[in-house]
Amino acid sequence: MKIKQKFAIQYIRAKFKVLALVSTRKAAEKAFELFCTPLEKSKKQAPAVFSLAEKLKYSLNGQSIAGYCWNKGQAKKVLILHGFSSSSYNFHPYILPLVEKGYEVLAFDAPAHGNSGGKTINVVQYREMIELLIKKHGPINSFIAHSFGGIAICLAMEKAVHDEYTKVVLIAPATETVSAIDAAFTMLRIKKQGVRQEFDSVIMQLSGHAPKWFSIRRAIKHIQAKVLWIHDEDDTVTPLKDALKVRDDKHPNVEFVITSGLGHRNIYRSFSVKKKIFEFL
Repeated sequence: MKIKQKFAIQYIRAKFKVLALVSTRKAAEKAFELFCTPLEKSKKQAPAVFSLAEKLKYSLNGQSIAGYCWNKGQAKKVLILHGFSSSSYNFHPYILPLVEKGYEVLAFDAPAHGNSGGKTINVVQYREMIELLIKKHGPINSFIAHSFGGIAICLAMEKAVHDEYTKVVLIAPATETVSAIDAAFTMLRIKKQGVRQEFDSVIMQLSGHAPKWFSIRRAIKHIQAKVLWIHDEDDTVTPLKDALKVRDDKHPNVEFVITSGLGHRNIYRSFSVKKKIFEFL
């Protein structure tokens, strides 16, 4: 963690401690805003392969959504979905191999990420973006999703028309939203129980669902697609223990691959992981 980020976290912790004494509701609302705010937008230069893409732009809930398309017009289509505080640029090594396999390749930056507009994002908004893209570009046969993108595509697939020939790759998906909230509260050292209760209330008020509803383990029961789930033993962001509970449910359409030593972000950069994904697709 950068020194600048450490000081920022220390400041936020102190701020929440004071705010929680004044109002648990205000502290919860501020915590939710922070929970939905990426650390920073990527300032990477566009990888060379992006100069070959058709640039796309849509509007969603008043915000611009930036995307890219390669090999337009193919019968097979794949949509790449990045994780929290990431962008489409991070998946540049996937583009040309997928094009060579005959896919039309689509990659979009989620709200508040990459070249898209906005400052915050939640999983409902990410799901809505996927639904918009399926409407604009569908039918889409395959999906590759990392981390936060993983839970978003699972929530979208619950409602989307698909069948057993649809393919979904989940790379270190954010399996349980409750686990993500727990980790955020631990990091911020928010211990006042009333703040957590109000935080859950904010989510219920905004979405109509309790945090535990935003769960891949729950959603995947309604997904017919063939799923390849890749997770690493050393993932400190999306806990393997949550993924193993889904594995133990023994869904016949879900194949699990457990790796070691790759962590949360290097996993999708691994040569062996990419090879497995390309073979699956």
